[in-house]
Amino acid sequence: MTSTAERPPAGAPRIVLGRWGEDLAVRHLESTGYVVLSRNWYCRDGELDLVATDQKRLVFCEVKTRTGLGFGTPAEAVTPDKADRIRRLANHWQRKFMLRWCPVRYDIIAIVALPGEEPHVRHIKAAF
Repeated sequence: MTSTAERPPAGAPRIVLGRWGEDLAVRHLESTGYVVLSRNWYCRDGELDLVATDQKRLVFCEVKTRTGLGFGTPAEAVTPDKADRIRRLANHWQRKFMLRWCPVRYDIIAIVALPGEEPHVRHIKAAF
């Protein structure tokens, strides 16, 4: 999907790694036919990483990027509390853009970028 040369340098701040992972996630979604509607959408209650559509539904994607598995997989970082928060934020997004009638799905895009290896992007549909 991308070359390891494009990745942030070792020891880069987490925000840099997170943005890089979101860039990979956007490219993955677009390469599989999704249209990204919002990225890093903020409201007073928090942030949604990506909002996209597959032409059938709205897809709210939480992107998690890891450079190792010592603290678990990226998907394991999406706890039940985090999933509830994303659902609440998705409701805010739908109200703001007047799309409350659309079917929705909540996905996780889990990226593992081990040093010296190509990043692995896993799109977990209907994750929660």
